[in-house]
Order: sequence, then C-alpha cells, then structure tokens
Amino acid sequence: MWLLPILLAVGAAEGDADLVLRLQRRDPRALGELYDRYGRLAYALILRVVRDVGAAEDLVQETFLRVWTRAQAFDAQKGSIGPWLLAVARNRAIDYLRSAGGRERNNVEFEETGHPSLFIDMEQGILASDRARRVKAAVEKLSASQRQVIELAYFEGLTQTEMAERMGQPLGTVKTWVRSALKNLRDQITTAEASA
Repeated sequence: MWLLPILLAVGAAEGDADLVLRLQRRDPRALGELYDRYGRLAYALILRVVRDVGAAEDLVQETFLRVWTRAQAFDAQKGSIGPWLLAVARNRAIDYLRSAGGRERNNVEFEETGHPSLFIDMEQGILASDRARRVKAAVEKLSASQRQVIELAYFEGLTQTEMAERMGQPLGTVKTWVRSALKNLRDQITTAEASA
C-alpha cells in the first residue's frame, strides 16, 4: 500500500503505445526515445532516494537496461510504460540502499527540506497535470509527521518498524501516522477528483 505521488502525476504520454511496440520489436531508437521522455524523471526519483549523483547515474542505466530486457513482458493494455519504468527505477534505488554499499554511502538522516518529494526537478508537462496538483495539495495538507512517514516509505522503502527506529517513535505511533496519512490522502484526492 504505497503512496506513489510521482507515478500518480504521470499520465499516458502520446505515442507510448507505439513506443512499447517498437521496444518489443527491439528497435534501439525506441530505447533512446524512452530515455528522452523519462530519463530526467527517473534520474530525479533515483537521486532523491539514493542521494548520490554517481550511484543515481548508474542506477538510471540499470533501470533502462532492465526495461529494455523486459519489454516483451510489458502489457500496454494494463497501463502506461512511464509508471512501470518509474516503479523499476524506484525498486532499483531501494535495492541499492538495502545493499551493503548503499547503506555505507547513504547513512544520512531524513531532513525535512520543504517537502523535497514534491519539488523534484521534473519535466514541466508532468508538474502541470491536474492529478499532480491534486496529489501535491493533498500531501501539503498532511501533518509533518504524516508527510515524513509517507516519504520514508516511498523514497527509502522503509517498513513501519524501520520508520519507528529512524524517527525515535513508538511503532504504534508510526502505524497511526501511516494509517491516518493514507486515509487523509485518499479522502482528499477522492473529494478533489469528484469536484473536478
């Protein structure tokens, strides 16, 4: 049960269905176009998670290689390739953090700096989407503790137990924050979409 603010912001881009078909036919130009569309966003997401430029660059390459090798399994009828690619990017970044090398290089405490997850340098078209504005507005209405647990879960892949340890809070408190944050987000987004 993850909050996926960036994935919610990504709509199906024009031409993605054709791009997927070309990827599945192993057209190398299609991979270049995919990178042009989603490379900056994948890099921004990975960098936010790993906080290391060199590691982020390597993980972006691994992400696109993984998408290239698994394009045959992607079903364009079930969704857009952008969110799938970003899920692969996020998973690669979290795997890196959980590895021994990633933990050594990223022993950094979480700092709230103006809700960085909302202000990653993304492409203007994505930030302009109505859904992104609704999600951003909903996240901004969360309390600082609720926002922090959502960001720790999404960007660092922490479990509730790991969040409690990191934040120095009882596990029950963290569970309450997560439950209430997800409920508040769901309610606010549903209300905003109903009135749109």
